[in-house]
Amino acid sequence: MSKLQAGDPAPSFSGVDQDGRPVGLAQYAGRKLVLYFYPKDDTPGCTAEACSLRDGWTDLSGAGWDVLGVSPDTVQRHRKFAEKHALPFRLLSDPYKVAALAYGVWGRKKFMGREYDGILRTTFLIDEKGIIRHVITKVNTKDHAAQVLATAQTLLPGPGGDLPENAPRAEHFQTT
Repeated sequence: MSKLQAGDPAPSFSGVDQDGRPVGLAQYAGRKLVLYFYPKDDTPGCTAEACSLRDGWTDLSGAGWDVLGVSPDTVQRHRKFAEKHALPFRLLSDPYKVAALAYGVWGRKKFMGREYDGILRTTFLIDEKGIIRHVITKVNTKDHAAQVLATAQTLLPGPGGDLPENAPRAEHFQTT
């Protein structure tokens, strides 16, 4: 499977959110989407990332962006996580990793000297036409909303999201 990049069509997906309601890419047609994949509810990095997006929700939605989080957690875990942290956006339950595999974010990870398969924390900025405009692989969990907004502001209209050579890029943000 090749890695998705700016200019690629976003792969279609569908599933259920934390409330058991159907959710899929088609529901975001005509709208800009921050699609973020994260490993697990209620872990320190994932909580920081979700809370950053929650705290930046007004700015993100004001700039025309919807947010959808995806992890392999169950609907019930997502519901508890969303309620505990008052998340204003939907979380897709992907227990069979269908969306994760389609977006190429399931793979080998290393943590504390141990290798295992898991979600590679990644955020996709998808435009109104369903085209991936930018992929953030070096996610700043504590300040992800600002990272997304800064990246989104550098995107130029048109396929592929080509950026000027001197434009700030998501890679300039420190990761946690």
